[in-house]
Amino acid sequence: MVATAATAAFFPAASLPPDSGPKPSSNKLGVPKPDATGIKTKGLKVKTNAQAPPKINGTSSIGLSSMDGKMKSEETYYSGSHAPRTFINQLPDWSMLLAAITTIFLAAEKQWMMLDWKPKRSDALVDPFGIGRIVQDGFVFRQNFSIRSYEIGADRTASIETLMNHLQETALNHVKTAGLLGDGFGSTPEMCKKNLIWVVTRMQVLVDRYPTWGDVVQVDTWVSSSGKNGMRRDWLIRDFNTGEILTRASSVWVMMNKLTRRLSKMPDEVRAEIGPHFVNTPPVIDEDGRKLPKLDDNTAEHIRTGLTPRWSDLDVNQHVNNVKYIGWILESAPVSILETHELSSMTLEYRRECGRDSVVQSLTSVSGTSVGGLMDSGIVECQHLLRLEDGAEVVRGRTEWRPKHAKCFGNLGKVPNGSA
Repeated sequence: MVATAATAAFFPAASLPPDSGPKPSSNKLGVPKPDATGIKTKGLKVKTNAQAPPKINGTSSIGLSSMDGKMKSEETYYSGSHAPRTFINQLPDWSMLLAAITTIFLAAEKQWMMLDWKPKRSDALVDPFGIGRIVQDGFVFRQNFSIRSYEIGADRTASIETLMNHLQETALNHVKTAGLLGDGFGSTPEMCKKNLIWVVTRMQVLVDRYPTWGDVVQVDTWVSSSGKNGMRRDWLIRDFNTGEILTRASSVWVMMNKLTRRLSKMPDEVRAEIGPHFVNTPPVIDEDGRKLPKLDDNTAEHIRTGLTPRWSDLDVNQHVNNVKYIGWILESAPVSILETHELSSMTLEYRRECGRDSVVQSLTSVSGTSVGGLMDSGIVECQHLLRLEDGAEVVRGRTEWRPKHAKCFGNLGKVPNGSA
């Protein structure tokens, strides 16, 4: 019964029309019966929805065995007042069902759009996709980062490597957003045509305060010319909520042919590409003009050998990422300094690239105080050197360390004005 009712709901049976005339006479056994003219006829079933033909002289015309009678009966069947029952005209009206489904979806979409997706905190959805944007009349690139749990160290603050990765990420995204990214790692289209890549020669970083887990930092970066063949890139890292400047950094970059691995002059075509994006402002950090001394086995107090790059330490240009060098420098720093002090400034000079098969040695010398008296000392200065096993220099460096939980603010840098 239930199946019959459900079937009837979607496939209603066609109603039988009333006969328009009297039914033809026939016997129960289906034996032909002589008509009024004395001619026998065969039993013929007539569709129920077809109209009964009119009688001629009291006899039904369907009883005739002649061809005319058959043609008349078929004509009467197809010309009835109701359409014949077929599979197509018994299907339900799907348009009504589709209209109902569409109405439901539109109502659900409206309710979804009316939901309040505003964050409960002002920094909950800060730059959620990490895309960044161009500000200051197209000269400054700005991007926000949230400090993740895996980016903090033993002090529960972001490590220096984390901050350096943020600097590198914003530099590449600046090139990409400005439409200058070619097929290389930060290279412009004209640089790709000439097999040129960027390499950093000098990096200077000042850290006033390290962000902690969950903090949101805002990174600004811009570029300027440096001499005839170089480019200077500066960064400012701020606390997103307070605007406090946390870190300032300045770097100098030159071009190298990735096939010959030799430094190259800046072609005029490349200068025409990047020149309109240069800002005529002084460095965000006053350059430290002190010469970085060369360390050796006699002058270095702490030496760490056998440092080798992992596959993940290489960038797309097949040399060790410059952030990795910082980690190697800290490998030879005394543990007593790491426990009692935090890195406040760093100056690095990159002398040579390092490949995946290189074996590096890290040398450190502590200046101005003995390691045993670090608890009572203030600022501690260290000299560093990364070299290959054959003695070739990779990086020279100088770091300054302040006692933990102390702040050392210098002259705060400023973002270039839009009119620059």
